[in-house]
Amino acid sequence: MSTPKGPVLIELDEDAPAASPAEAPPVPDTDLPAPSGQAMATVAALTTRLSSPLARWFWGLLAAVIAAFASLAVWNIVTDLITRVPLLGYAFGALLALFVLVALMIVIREVSVFSRLRRIDELHRGAEAALASEDLGAARKVTGQLTALYASRADTRWGREAFATRQGDVFDAEGLIGLAEAEILAPLDIAARKEVEAAARQVATVTALVPLALADVAAALTSNIRMIRRIGEIYGGRSGTFGSWRLTRAVMAHVVATGAVAVGDDMLEPILGAGLLGKLSRRFGEGLVNGSLTARVGVAAIEVCRPLPFTRTKRPSVRSIIRTSLTGLFDTGRSTPKPQTDDAT
Repeated sequence: MSTPKGPVLIELDEDAPAASPAEAPPVPDTDLPAPSGQAMATVAALTTRLSSPLARWFWGLLAAVIAAFASLAVWNIVTDLITRVPLLGYAFGALLALFVLVALMIVIREVSVFSRLRRIDELHRGAEAALASEDLGAARKVTGQLTALYASRADTRWGREAFATRQGDVFDAEGLIGLAEAEILAPLDIAARKEVEAAARQVATVTALVPLALADVAAALTSNIRMIRRIGEIYGGRSGTFGSWRLTRAVMAHVVATGAVAVGDDMLEPILGAGLLGKLSRRFGEGLVNGSLTARVGVAAIEVCRPLPFTRTKRPSVRSIIRTSLTGLFDTGRSTPKPQTDDAT
């Protein structure tokens, strides 16, 4: 039998649908574990890590020794300059005094931040006690302290005026605290939610698109600290370095205590589409998980920083925040639903 020359034509069934690369099933990553949000787990471990009393004594004494030696060295330099070149010595002494003054102002600001955080904590506990005992007098005291706390805030002026007009018509503790929450804290709740959405979107994007080692951990750490600091500023009005770190540790400890440092397909798939994590690459899946955990941290930060517990206003839903902030990053083949605030977390 001779070999035919020329091209070989194979007739295809015209009724058969044309195959498309988009219809090909995804390649299963059987050897890779499912996204687990390792970056956020590392952030939680770093921020909630407790040092031993011996280590705290060591670092405290080391700082004191270094400060003592530095002070003696600077004093000797200043006195020597005054002896040798008086004008230069006095100038250096004035510069040193100015530095000490600025450092003292920073310390005073940090102390005021800690005092303000303590005031918000006491206000929160007082509101919970008034609600538990249904004490109208205690509720009026709490709402008066809340009004005084935000007396200098222009973004709460309309709410404070509305509350002052309507508070005389309320004669129960829950209704009074709910009215103060709805009128005074409503704009602050909206601003805090926007901060959480922005942080979750940023963490998810960096984790998914930046393949550098530890880049996801650095992005998650900086974004979460900035988010917690901004939420603290929204509800407290001021923030400092040590105050922000204390607030970050308190929020992360709350998140770890409630077991909210893990999220899986059962939470993300109803929001972003069934089987979406299986269709995405591992980096994008890890980005979604880290962004979702950031949303959980943001909700915990709102609960910790908010001066009143959630009564009349619904607690922010982690699912609605994830839906609003992360759905637009990927095309799930359906329209984005409107944000909701009454979903279960």
